[in-house]
Amino acid sequence: MHEKERHGVILSAVQDRPVVTVVELCSLTGASEATIRRDIAALHVAKKLRRVRGGAEAFAPKPFPGLAGRPFSLNKTLNNAQKQSIARAAVELCDDGEPIIINGGTTTFQMVHPLASRRCQVFTNSFPIAEHLLKNSKNTVLMSGGIVYREQNIVLSPFDNDVTGNFYARRMFLGAQGVGPLGVMEADPLIIQAEQKLIGQADEIVLLVDSTKFENRSSLVLCPLSRIDVLITDEGISDRAAAMIEAADIKLIVAGTTSTKDEAAS
Repeated sequence: MHEKERHGVILSAVQDRPVVTVVELCSLTGASEATIRRDIAALHVAKKLRRVRGGAEAFAPKPFPGLAGRPFSLNKTLNNAQKQSIARAAVELCDDGEPIIINGGTTTFQMVHPLASRRCQVFTNSFPIAEHLLKNSKNTVLMSGGIVYREQNIVLSPFDNDVTGNFYARRMFLGAQGVGPLGVMEADPLIIQAEQKLIGQADEIVLLVDSTKFENRSSLVLCPLSRIDVLITDEGISDRAAAMIEAADIKLIVAGTTSTKDEAAS
């Protein structure tokens, strides 16, 4: 990521929460701590943010905080070919007329293109997914209620009466910030709360993650690996990560190949 792009991500992040740490900015940009500290110092001198111990803050933060994690606009530019292959493999699991849940995210968003020729009942909390399917397909689209988070382009609600509990799905298609031995990880407590409600409405959970997500970590665990039924990733998955998934008795589908590593029970 170039300096101008990093500065844009940093300035966006500090507007969304009271203080952003150097560690969080490293995760958002993929840059080293030394680089982020130099960026913060330069932006501080330019009076675009205020440098504080261990991170940075905005001079005039937004009155309503956003969510932790990369913005949708940035995430959708990363590993796009892999995400498209993963999404195609995910849609192959769907049958016409089937009720499915698609959680907001840039990998799950790629499902909208192969779904254009299907007629499913789709429940989503993603504005881009809902908009694309409404304009370009004959799928039935339902959306959850709640607060609109512009950076991630999703709708989340802290309340129980957000219609989530009224929809049953054969499968839920889920993205994640990271995957590790402790389970599926996300960046924000509100995302965790909303996704846990959605997970409870589906018979089968299908996790869509490109191979870089096996290196990502977060302090928040959404669910243990035992809750995932199928994991779809790309050919970049390491032998170690594949062994971890198969040991958890998860069906592993490697998109872009003619075979699947599904020796584990489906």
